[in-house]
Amino acid sequence: MTEPEIIAALRLQTIPNIGDITAKKLIAHCGSPKAVFEDKKHHLLKIDGIGTQTLKGLHDPIYLKEAEAEYEFISKEKIVATYFMEDGYPNQLKHCVDGPILLFQEGNIDLQQRKIISVVGTRNVTNYGISFCEAFIEEIAPLNPVIVSGLAYGVDITIQKAAMEKGLQTIACLAHGLNQVYPKAHKKYKSKIEGNGGFLTEFWSTSNPDRENFLKRNRIIAGMSEATIVVESAEKGGSLVTADLAHGYNREVFAVPGRTTDKLSKGCNDLIKYQKAHMLTSAAELVYLLGWELGTNEEEKTVQKQLFVELDATEQSIYSYLQLNGKQLLDTVALACNLPIFKTSSTLLTMEMKGVIRPLPGKLFEAI
Repeated sequence: MTEPEIIAALRLQTIPNIGDITAKKLIAHCGSPKAVFEDKKHHLLKIDGIGTQTLKGLHDPIYLKEAEAEYEFISKEKIVATYFMEDGYPNQLKHCVDGPILLFQEGNIDLQQRKIISVVGTRNVTNYGISFCEAFIEEIAPLNPVIVSGLAYGVDITIQKAAMEKGLQTIACLAHGLNQVYPKAHKKYKSKIEGNGGFLTEFWSTSNPDRENFLKRNRIIAGMSEATIVVESAEKGGSLVTADLAHGYNREVFAVPGRTTDKLSKGCNDLIKYQKAHMLTSAAELVYLLGWELGTNEEEKTVQKQLFVELDATEQSIYSYLQLNGKQLLDTVALACNLPIFKTSSTLLTMEMKGVIRPLPGKLFEAI
């Protein structure tokens, strides 16, 4: 976007009574943020849902002055401002009617053609939650997903640190401007996060980490991802709000189950019990339910099966043969793998239950 267009978008962000949904209505009608301020008031009043009160501050010079000041900050700090119709804007978030018209980012964020997962949970993470986060990242790493969270204490920083240790891109979605890091204790991770992803926010440099900003921020975490995972949560909490938002956006929601006596598993167990989330015990379940594939070449597919399904030597031999040769008869598989028929038959059944091969008409089998 050009400087005048960015400033116009910033003006729309700061004018009272014009939220993201209303701003998008005005932009859709006029063609661009700048055109909104050039159009006649009586034309704008013809837009459904736009009234005199909505447009009251449209041409107030104070909002132009504030927008210009924020643009100066953005330029000086070399912050990337991404408009909601541009390629760099999170693709999934484009489909959320209340997604912000502008996002600000620092670091090396690359969201194009990427698998994106949000992970949220309690600030009082237990050893159980930490172990799950680390194991999940270990399993999912070959798919090279982007891990989104909120940089908070507990689950957020645990999953983001685990992601960085595996070289995965992680995005910290903030509830304040890019002139600070909250909590301050996590400022020490700033440079590493920028090198492995970055920071994303809709808030200006004049915004503080107020409670309402965290709730507003949660819709971005939920909206920009294909799936949201809740690792640990009490009966009430911000992570459950994020899960509800993701559910409302028709995203997949996953929850890590825990013992019924554990206070910090109550929220997750309830999500599962009331069918608001899939139960998640491993990365393989998420990959299966989202229909993800590791890649298109044979080497990557082999890695995928070895990663998510444990195969013994016999099973791996059969799988490799079927993957290389396509659909094959039971007898042919047995002969090629130097196995007796009864052993091949029972092994194929076990592999079918593991989801790595499938039977076909005519006693044929093929690798998945």
